[in-house]
Amino acid sequence: MIDQPSVLFVCVGNGGKSQMAAALAKKHAGDALEIHSAGTKPGTKLNQQSLESIAEVGADMSQGFPKGIDLDLIRRVDRVIILGAEAQLEMPINANGTLQRWLTDEPSERGIEGMERMRLVRDDIDARVQNLIAELTQNA
Repeated sequence: MIDQPSVLFVCVGNGGKSQMAAALAKKHAGDALEIHSAGTKPGTKLNQQSLESIAEVGADMSQGFPKGIDLDLIRRVDRVIILGAEAQLEMPINANGTLQRWLTDEPSERGIEGMERMRLVRDDIDARVQNLIAELTQNA
């Protein structure tokens, strides 16, 4: 498939939300999408609760590691998705794709913490990822 759609998921640390989105996209889309994730200020390790919550739904992000933004990749992909309100990223003028921000559910604002919080975040991201896959693959 030459016209395989591509997506880059971005958050601040690339240890949680963007890795979760990438793992869920791989679970649902398989090889139908080229999937990447990155952080604007990458951390040093994956969020353990993110990892566990993803495993609960049959996805795997255990082989991931936090990585920074690759401008060549941003220029090339069809869609850049920023997860959450904190990460800031401007698309290069010569970028091929479009930029979208997902203001994901933040249960901690409602006093929900721990694995309960992470499952709610995961489920919100999962629903958005499935909609994105449907959108990107319908024309591929």
